[in-house]
Amino acid sequence: MGLPRIFGQVAVGGVLALTVLAGACVSPAGPVEAVRFVSPDRAGELGRGSIRVVAGEGMDSSALEYRSYATAVERELERIGYQVLPVGARDGANLQTATVRIERSVLSPAVEGRNPVSVGVGGGTGGFGSGLGVGIGINLGGRPKDMIATEMFANIRAGDGTVLWEGRASVEAKAGSPMAETQLNAAKLAEGLFTGFPGESGATISVP
Repeated sequence: MGLPRIFGQVAVGGVLALTVLAGACVSPAGPVEAVRFVSPDRAGELGRGSIRVVAGEGMDSSALEYRSYATAVERELERIGYQVLPVGARDGANLQTATVRIERSVLSPAVEGRNPVSVGVGGGTGGFGSGLGVGIGINLGGRPKDMIATEMFANIRAGDGTVLWEGRASVEAKAGSPMAETQLNAAKLAEGLFTGFPGESGATISVP
């Protein structure tokens, strides 16, 4: 049975001063918003057996940025019960495949809408399932007030190609903050996407 398609979309003084300085190192970031869709007929196949993680269309599977996100997804898949196999693992009737794609945008108060930014994982822009990836060659730094929105799209298919599960997770962080960088938001997005896996189909959750 087919699944619905998801689109992407001064304090002063003593200890108090030290607290403020420490807080400045913490990246301002919103919670992860995630939505998942589950096949009602074959949900029992999820979270068990072997699975491999592959790059979605438009992604460069050899890029370091992409590998950070893929590795974060692999950790979550292992946590929920899968045995994660290498990308080159042979196809099999019981081998599931998780396809992962990342999209990042600059949210600027000076510019209406979203501007795609480079994370070195593909070319073009578009929603999940469109076969399009992320823009190339645009500065990720942004202005101090800009926010970086990162979205992770994933689906899990059975060995016969049937989509068993599909999800999207997104998070926003201030440009230039640690959470706007790959290593931190990769783990945060993957955790949010797979919290309570497989999740209530069609319900949106917020993960701090």
